[in-house]
Amino acid sequence: MVTIEPMADRHAGDVLRIYGQGIAGGTATFETEVPSWEDFRGKRIPELGFVAMGDEAVLGWVAASPTSTRPAYRGVVEHSVYVDTAAHGRGVGRLLMNHFLAQADALGYWTVQSSLFPENEASRALHLATGFREVGRRERIARHGGTWRDTILVERRSPAVD
Repeated sequence: MVTIEPMADRHAGDVLRIYGQGIAGGTATFETEVPSWEDFRGKRIPELGFVAMGDEAVLGWVAASPTSTRPAYRGVVEHSVYVDTAAHGRGVGRLLMNHFLAQADALGYWTVQSSLFPENEASRALHLATGFREVGRRERIARHGGTWRDTILVERRSPAVD
């Protein structure tokens, strides 16, 4: 059975390990090194960090950061979702996203967005299945491993916020 709980300091090792898997895979993030826990948590909104737990182990996580410090954008966040490679295909990502989106709605966030690598088909499918739309492709937006990379901007507008 998989349960969702708030991300806490006790999850640090597993969250960063799973993040490291995403970095190593090359299709999840532009990051090249796993940050310290302090840096990781310091950039994220505490009320929007969750882990999926199964048999006392973290199977995945979701977290969000503000997109801007400007007051006009207070309801817009950028999120990340990562699932342990050993738990791929088990619905962990969907459970995390559904819980996360319900919490974002309840807290009054009106837009959740992310940038995905076009070749990350599993992430694109997860986002489409959980109510996101693909806004568009940003071509050659940044270099990664010495190569220009495109991203797909996805967003979800909250049905709960007018």
